[in-house]
Amino acid sequence: MLLTGYTRPDVRAPEPLDADGRPVRYGERWPDGPPAEAYGRVSHPERFAPLHAVADALVRHLVARYDVDATDDPACAGDVRVGLPEVARAVRLAPRRPAAAALTVVWTAFPGVVLHAGLLQDFPFPVCGCDACDEPWPRVAGDLEWHVGVVVGGGYREWATARSTGCTLRGDDRGGGGTTPALDRAERRRAREARDRLAAVPDGWAAWPRR
Repeated sequence: MLLTGYTRPDVRAPEPLDADGRPVRYGERWPDGPPAEAYGRVSHPERFAPLHAVADALVRHLVARYDVDATDDPACAGDVRVGLPEVARAVRLAPRRPAAAALTVVWTAFPGVVLHAGLLQDFPFPVCGCDACDEPWPRVAGDLEWHVGVVVGGGYREWATARSTGCTLRGDDRGGGGTTPALDRAERRRAREARDRLAAVPDGWAAWPRR
């Protein structure tokens, strides 16, 4: 467990029903692949509502255990680069260690959660949420907790070039990351502005300082 001392809250999740009144078993519905009509269709977004409670618990844990400045203000959602649905809450957590990456947690009205980590990267939970993706909320919550734990634990690295940005994440014998082209002028400017700061942490962002 990357986040020592953290426990996921006991959440009563909604139980979506299908047209016949039976519980929808997300994560098990498409053993042979989803039908074409499932793509782009979101039948029960309320199944992701527990992610808000998980994000609440994560923020409480981080503020209690780590030496951070916390700003609870919807305006912090401006840190996120991707387009957002209506914002319900946003909290920026800035470690009091310059070499450690900040995190901004955004609760969206979808319902979902978006993390902005460090300088350039955004991670949405769920990534999509459509019926074809068939994501059960506990799996998405686990991914959210893992990403937070990687950043806090010092397993997160970002980079920026003139034409792209990217990151790697490592923790608990898992890995992730990728590269995104900087396609427009604003993205290229943001990448240029980040390069000097990222040059100071060439091996990745440091772990957060404890209280």
